[in-house]
Amino acid sequence: MDNIVTIIITGIVGVVAGFAIAKILEKSNISNLIKTAKKEAASIIKDANFEAENIKKDKILQAKEKFIELKSEHEQVILARDKKVAEVEKRVRDKESLISNELAKAKRVNDDYEAKTLEYTSKLEILEKKQAEVERMHKSQLQQLEVISGLSAEDAKEQLIEGLKAEAKTQAMSQIQDTIEEAKLTAQQEAKKIIINTIQRVGTEEAVENCVSVFNIESDDVKGRIIGREGRNIRALEAATGVEIIVDDTPEAIILSCFDPVRREIARLSLHKLVTDGRIHPARIEEVVAKTAKQIDDEIIEVGKRTVIDLGIHGLHPELIKVVGRMKYRSSYGQNLLQHSREVSKLCGIMAAELGLNVKLAKRAGLLHDIGKVPDTESDLPHALLGMQWAEKYGEKEEVCNAIGAHHDEIEMKSLLSPIIQVCDAISGARPGARRQVLDSYIQRLKDLEEVAYGFGGVKSAYAIQAGRELRVIVESEKVSDDKASNLSFEISQKIQTEMTYPGQVKVTVIRETRAVNIAK
Repeated sequence: MDNIVTIIITGIVGVVAGFAIAKILEKSNISNLIKTAKKEAASIIKDANFEAENIKKDKILQAKEKFIELKSEHEQVILARDKKVAEVEKRVRDKESLISNELAKAKRVNDDYEAKTLEYTSKLEILEKKQAEVERMHKSQLQQLEVISGLSAEDAKEQLIEGLKAEAKTQAMSQIQDTIEEAKLTAQQEAKKIIINTIQRVGTEEAVENCVSVFNIESDDVKGRIIGREGRNIRALEAATGVEIIVDDTPEAIILSCFDPVRREIARLSLHKLVTDGRIHPARIEEVVAKTAKQIDDEIIEVGKRTVIDLGIHGLHPELIKVVGRMKYRSSYGQNLLQHSREVSKLCGIMAAELGLNVKLAKRAGLLHDIGKVPDTESDLPHALLGMQWAEKYGEKEEVCNAIGAHHDEIEMKSLLSPIIQVCDAISGARPGARRQVLDSYIQRLKDLEEVAYGFGGVKSAYAIQAGRELRVIVESEKVSDDKASNLSFEISQKIQTEMTYPGQVKVTVIRETRAVNIAK
């Protein structure tokens, strides 16, 4: 029993002792935790203060940078504003200067006006005084004349009127005679006026024909097919068409050469058909050429019909219509013959209308005047006479036949239509750009112009420019004075006018200059 009590007491004592020891240990741990917490708090506060200092410094730097940026922008705005203000001030100063100049100018004008007004007033007063003096003297002279002649002013006036009537009759007769003479002299000017009006009312396009045509192909492989084996195809083409076919190194092109435009056109169309079809051999070539020739003949007739319809010409023989159509493929000095004949027909119609003649006959003669240039066979006759024979053969009127035959003075003109045809033919042929001029004769004319200038003394050099429409002459300043340069220009122009034949006008410009040249070394 005692052992049990002892064990219980011992246990209780042990529990109490353990509880006390635990309390002591807990207090010790709490004290350590508090110390540790204080140290951590101090460290956190220290870090926080350091970080706060850093943030403060960064914010201060950002604030300074923002301030500098805002200050720069403000300065730019101020500079721009100052610049605008300066520009406005400059414009204001310019306007003030302009206004001052205008005011000064207005003042000068006003002063001039006042001075001229005073001058005019004084002159007007002097004039009134002189007029009064003239009237006084006139009355005095009339009184003296009445005393001397013994006639009153009314009687003298009647005698003067009678004398003036007789003198007026004499002058009227003389005036009538002068008017008749002037009408004779101005008849040529009126004729020129009619011609000029006729030219101005007609405007046409000029077509220039060449002796070659270019046939374009898609590739050079076609050239070999056109030539054929050993050249049989090209020989067959040349034999069938009468056209020389030139196949050279020109890329994608073949040259057709012939003086006859009709044969060239037949060859061109035949080649086009053969190349498009692809079958190129001698038999096919002959077939296509024959069909194309028939097609061209039909087209010639159609062109002739359209031409006479457009010009309002009726009752023309079918053979003449065909001849008119063939003109489309003919040219004269590079001028398309059909276009030339249409133009001459229109010119003749207008000129005949101005002169009160038969317009239809004039148009008919104008269209047919060059039909002798398209013969089927060569003839020894001039084209005007050959055309007249054709017109007579196909039943044209005598006036038309005479106009055709006489438009180059091969025969005598028998009607007023003949000179009209001649004039209109010359107008159409002389129109700038209508016909080509042979290069050699053109160059020779320019050389002749320059040689005329070199024939005068003191000429250093001469140049014919602007296609011979201007001659520029440079003279030696030591030998030719200013007055002499003017005389030299006149003398050269007169010599050109009397010794040379040229279209239009030639402007002669004489240049005299003095140059002083020194060299700095």
